Amino acid sequence: MSSAAAAASSSASPVPPEDDVCSVCHDRFRIPCQANCSHWFCGECIIRVWNHGAAVQPCKCPICRRLINLLVPANVSDDQNDDPQLQRVLGEIQHYNHIFGGAPRSLTQRLQDLPFFIRRLFRELMDPQRTLPLVFRARMILMVTLFVTSFIFVPSVGDRCYGCEA
Repeated sequence: MSSAAAAASSSASPVPPEDDVCSVCHDRFRIPCQANCSHWFCGECIIRVWNHGAAVQPCKCPICRRLINLLVPANVSDDQNDDPQLQRVLGEIQHYNHIFGGAPRSLTQRLQDLPFFIRRLFRELMDPQRTLPLVFRARMILMVTLFVTSFIFVPSVGDRCYGCEA
């Protein structure tokens, strides 16, 4: 594909229907995003839906209930590029796509995402309004404890095995 064709296809970003509204906030689209199921939402609304659910899995489309693994924001006009709220929402959309877009992630990327998931986990565990069952909470606490202790008690290369015959 030539560079002119690539530029033309990238400028042909999807545009939400004129007479449609966001199915989450029921208002006109602000920072419109199209999900992989082809439904449209405000970028901030669909990120809020994801933040309300589990952090380790993609959210489901509020309309058709399919898993959303890709969000495509509509083109942003040049006069909006300096808006800090727009930049924040686009950054969150990019982060969502990075996590759930289906591309393989290296160990380094997973470790970089770990603080985000730990913050989300603690927020979910400490919030009494969350509907996580007690068994699931206990399982998550145990998993985090085992994960953290596996890094603390990793034997070093110079450790000897006493009682083992070499």
